[in-house]
Amino acid sequence: MILCVDPDDRERERTAEALAAAGFDTRTAGSVADARDVLDGDLTVECLVTEQVLPDGSGLELVQATRETAPDTACVLYTDRPIEQIDTAAFGELVAEYLPKAGPETLDELVSLVEHSVAFHNQTAYPLPENEDARVAALGRYAIDPEALGDSVDRLTEVATELFDIDAAAVGLIDAHEERFFACHGVSFGQIPREETVCTYAILDEDVTVLEDVRDDPRFAENDHLAAADIRFYASAPLVTPDGEAIGAFCVFDDAPRAFSDRDRELLSMLADEAMEQLDLRRRLRDGDGGDTDG
Repeated sequence: MILCVDPDDRERERTAEALAAAGFDTRTAGSVADARDVLDGDLTVECLVTEQVLPDGSGLELVQATRETAPDTACVLYTDRPIEQIDTAAFGELVAEYLPKAGPETLDELVSLVEHSVAFHNQTAYPLPENEDARVAALGRYAIDPEALGDSVDRLTEVATELFDIDAAAVGLIDAHEERFFACHGVSFGQIPREETVCTYAILDEDVTVLEDVRDDPRFAENDHLAAADIRFYASAPLVTPDGEAIGAFCVFDDAPRAFSDRDRELLSMLADEAMEQLDLRRRLRDGDGGDTDG
């Protein structure tokens, strides 16, 4: 079902009629409150199409509320408001499509956009790097049996816990939909949906990511995986391939909030670089690209 939200009666009906003509079951609302009534009902909303300016809030506020309860819902900001007049920064890493209403064929464009979003679930509840396709392709060259690294990366995680006097450390690879941890010390992780990991945000940054208290960050304040593992502190450095793609993260965790110095950040980056070198050496040996097997 597609939910069309617009305070203008005529625009709302035009949008709903165009989507209905394309075969979609549609519902309409003229305000955030009316939209929330639909969203809280028994029907599953596959895609939200909303104007930005609403009488009791904004379209992005509605997108944010929708994603909190239904993170897989595709969202389209279909609006008269120019993008430069929308305070997107206030909504952090929120992901939504933007389509201006101006233009003779915008309804056709909207229908195509909704069809694609619903069919392929191309939006996510987490941000994607601009180079996501290249990043995932690069991961494919390293993700073949990473557990074969065995003790070499496990030892790095043990060193990390001692070095930083911290509870746990882990190394994970992030594919299109989940993070798979192949080395852990002091914690036991397997596969975690990508939207529930801190690392999926961390790989957006070239530098070390530090959350002194994850509960202070609204993105993770109610994260069940973090709560179950009793993680309050998080820091990670990206695993970056020689051609510059961030395919995973070297993470350290603690059960209490804490600080992390500049020197700590440097050392964590060194550990991540060493783990990546181990992955790259394994790839080169497997692919016959050479590599020093001595030592």
